[in-house]
Amino acid sequence: MDTEAFLRRIGVEHDEKPSLDALSRLHEAYVDQVPYESVQYQLQPGTPLDLEETARRIIARETGGYCFQLNGVLGVLLTQLGYEVRMHRSGAETPTRAGDVDASHLVLTVRGLAEDPERFWVVDAGLGEALIRPIPLEVGSTYQEPFELRLRRSEKTTGWRLDHDARANLIGMDFEDEPVTLDAFAAKHAELSGDPQSAFRRTASVFRRKPTSVAVLRSVGRVETFADRVDSSIIENQADYFAILADEFFLPLPQYDAAQRDELWRRVWTQYEDFLAKTSAGS
Repeated sequence: MDTEAFLRRIGVEHDEKPSLDALSRLHEAYVDQVPYESVQYQLQPGTPLDLEETARRIIARETGGYCFQLNGVLGVLLTQLGYEVRMHRSGAETPTRAGDVDASHLVLTVRGLAEDPERFWVVDAGLGEALIRPIPLEVGSTYQEPFELRLRRSEKTTGWRLDHDARANLIGMDFEDEPVTLDAFAAKHAELSGDPQSAFRRTASVFRRKPTSVAVLRSVGRVETFADRVDSSIIENQADYFAILADEFFLPLPQYDAAQRDELWRRVWTQYEDFLAKTSAGS
């Protein structure tokens, strides 16, 4: 990975020893500047996990990523900057997913910080709407505006459970104590990025974890959650859709020509129409 180019991409200078302040600044800038997204899988299935290639595409603003890519790249970046990084098998729970610990999510733990070299911290840039900065790997609650988060021992595995705020779509996330390598996620990545029935293929979603809010663009519906309100709107034309991707989510997609942009717009609008049809049928 071109570490200096990547740091410039997220707007961070890092010329110091590993510390909690430096790690927090890296994490906050990363989730703010690099979107969690499945737009990349709308026109074609995913390719095998290649963190160097993913980092290149993030630098070029051709893509953001999802958990395997975002946390995988972040793990490489932190390792090159002198942090001790571990990967863990995990699973996220949502209203439509049970959250089994089946390697459908990748989470990081980090240690080697100057303040306390043996203390572990949970680092996760791949949940879309959760952490904006690291949290200590110990039982406790933390407020990261606009959400209250709680870390406890898991009831599903020998490991940990992150309980999310009740207002979020994410209910929680469990992960194992035992560290693994990137190979542990290859099969799930192939399934989630390649199967036409995968949620990542069926719906174009983009998340940006801002300092005090979370913005989500799901097909053409935009929702932003603040501490005191939730703003929502529908993007009704193609020009606005691509402007929001570029300006708010830092995803200008320079590799897409006019025909591909037309195709993507038709796809996301169809996803919205399908959602309306299902909602109408359900009522």
